[in-house]
Amino acid sequence: MLEALAGVLLGTGILFTGAGAIGLLRFPDFHTRLHAAGVTETLGMGAITAGLMLHAGPGQAALKLLLLGLFLFATAPIASHALAAAARHGGLRPRGEEAGPSPIR
Repeated sequence: MLEALAGVLLGTGILFTGAGAIGLLRFPDFHTRLHAAGVTETLGMGAITAGLMLHAGPGQAALKLLLLGLFLFATAPIASHALAAAARHGGLRPRGEEAGPSPIR
């Protein structure tokens, strides 16, 4: 039963990660690509890590995977935010936003 659940979680994670990769290729501008990558990669990584933890069983490997998942879950949104802030500071605006001085100083 646990192996089947681990397989479902791994498959779900692969689908989310694949959707993020397709979003990176298909979306028109930086900000929409960043959103596609940030959201789907975080969810995909969480599902893959959970599936690997179930597959590994209780023990040191599962603990390491849990710590890795927590680290990635905390740092992926921070990295996306930092990239968006740097792009905005550099003058790159989201589609449909008028040009003007950047509120980030």
